[in-house]
Amino acid sequence: MSIAPSIPAEPPGPTGVPGLTTVENTAPAVLAARCAELTRPAYPHQDVYGQYCTIHEYVDCPPDDAYTYLRQGHHLEEWTFSLRNFEPGGTPGLWVGDDLLEARTRIYCRVASNAEARTVDFHCAWDQGERLWMIYLMRVVPAEPVLGRPGSVITWTNCRHPYYDANPRPELAPSPDRAWVGTYWDLFYAGHTVEMANLKAILEHRYRNALPVSVPPRSAAAAADPGAK
Repeated sequence: MSIAPSIPAEPPGPTGVPGLTTVENTAPAVLAARCAELTRPAYPHQDVYGQYCTIHEYVDCPPDDAYTYLRQGHHLEEWTFSLRNFEPGGTPGLWVGDDLLEARTRIYCRVASNAEARTVDFHCAWDQGERLWMIYLMRVVPAEPVLGRPGSVITWTNCRHPYYDANPRPELAPSPDRAWVGTYWDLFYAGHTVEMANLKAILEHRYRNALPVSVPPRSAAAAADPGAK
């Protein structure tokens, strides 16, 4: 009795899509060689930070405490380098403060957070609060499953929106010669690293000393209670 030849199963994954690199069309040794070609000992700044800027840090503070702290947007005035004096911005959820990086510059901010995923996204903009296009994407990850130690891993990503290159509302600038936020893009990685160090220092200091982690900054407390001293 003859046995009919077996018919090869159709490869898994999308079909009809050109350019995919998978085990079905590329030997592992070929993939390794290709990855080696793509790995360089040094990279131009533009290649690494031109379109996206991501930093990350381990923090010795429970993830729920770190997330609760971050999702309260007025805490930005504690751990950022230059954001200060936040107060309610006139519409629910909108805060407005000063960015002391440039004189007389107002920054507007709204926080979008998700407790289950522990994501905190700061939607911000200089000069106006109608279109918040400067978006800071942060996530708090429990360190135990990923690093095998207690605490948190915090990630922070920025994407280079076209408005970083050109102010969409120059008429709202406090002065014609005020530098634009996009001027600082090449320094975002370094500047955000400094601010992440501030965030780490605050969270770890309070947690290690059994202090409340989330304490409203003075200006936020005053906004909530105008009669407070």
